[in-house]
Amino acid sequence: MHICNLFYSIIGDKRNVAIFIFCFFRLLSVFKLTSQNRKRNIAVVSLNLMNMSSNHVVIMAGGIGSRFWPMSTVDCPKQFIDVLGCGRTLLQLTIDRFAGICPMENIWVLTSEKYASIVREQLPEVPAGNILREPCRRNTAPCIAYAAWKIKKRDPNANMVVTPSDHFVADVPEFKRVINSSLSFVSGSDAILTLGIKPTRPETGYGYIEAVLGNPSLSNKEVYRVDSFKEKPTLDVAEAYVAKNNFFWNSGIFIWNVSTIVNAFRVYQSPIASVFESLMPYYYTPEEQERVNALFPECRNISVDYAIMERADEIFVFPSSFGWSDLGTWMSLHGNMQKDLNGNVAIGADVNFSDSHNCIVNVRGAGKVVVIGINDCIVSENEGNLLVCRMSDDNRIKEFSEEK
Repeated sequence: MHICNLFYSIIGDKRNVAIFIFCFFRLLSVFKLTSQNRKRNIAVVSLNLMNMSSNHVVIMAGGIGSRFWPMSTVDCPKQFIDVLGCGRTLLQLTIDRFAGICPMENIWVLTSEKYASIVREQLPEVPAGNILREPCRRNTAPCIAYAAWKIKKRDPNANMVVTPSDHFVADVPEFKRVINSSLSFVSGSDAILTLGIKPTRPETGYGYIEAVLGNPSLSNKEVYRVDSFKEKPTLDVAEAYVAKNNFFWNSGIFIWNVSTIVNAFRVYQSPIASVFESLMPYYYTPEEQERVNALFPECRNISVDYAIMERADEIFVFPSSFGWSDLGTWMSLHGNMQKDLNGNVAIGADVNFSDSHNCIVNVRGAGKVVVIGINDCIVSENEGNLLVCRMSDDNRIKEFSEEK
């Protein structure tokens, strides 16, 4: 009452006093709520940072990209090239889209000794010790196992994302949302998760994942159990897959807890597990590379799809749509590049088209290039090597590349 009398003596009107007091206490409640929200936001940010410290990204960058010859060569494969003409190589774009998902010290790159210096040059922000050198090519299962055991020694509770280094993603914010949701799903569980891409056409160049869409996971309604993995289909089979709505392109991107994948190797690929278990005393020591060089060749040459994904029980898929392409061929590159009114793509400073349609020309080192009266064609020149090819024959380029 003393406060009301004071306000009345100042304002002089009881109605205005009532309004003033209401506004005054309303303002106090807003300040209190704002303070609580600020504290809550700080707590959320702190929790995200804490969770981020357990996230690890493993980038596989050992391929030679023979289907992109002559732009991609054995000496400089496509992941180390600015394929899109945007000023960043595919490897650099891969690491860019994981910004904010894990700290830089938790980025790992698997590659061969031949390409280690290129990785170091293109990714100077990645610790040198995080560039894991494979002494020979043994497909994806052994290289993933190497990364998993090494990460587990430093961080037994780590969550891992495994990704190729040469994919294209158009919608990076949606990609990050899917990855963060996936990491939350596998954290502390024994689930093995892969990203399935919602198909936009009956593609014959990708493997497919058949999902059980009737029962989503209880912990994440966007995640479903995998029924089966399918090899690259014929066109009529691909058309049937797309029509059924529960088939998704296999992206080759995997998410799991490190203990889950280590245990899976122990159960389904015990010889590979034995190799990297025996290396436990040597990880993060000067002797590590020498020991890896000696034992890595003993591993079976097998993909993680055959080694683990098609054998394990707790396999799930996250159907996604973020403008994905594996950029495996010239045709796929053509499909993801900006085109002129006639569907032509020019990668080079001075490329001119006349009466030509649906062509892709990559001649960055050449002078003036003129393409007249040609349709559905690939033209590429690199260091004296020239390719002229029908778009429909791009699957034959590998026959003439440097790969043996």
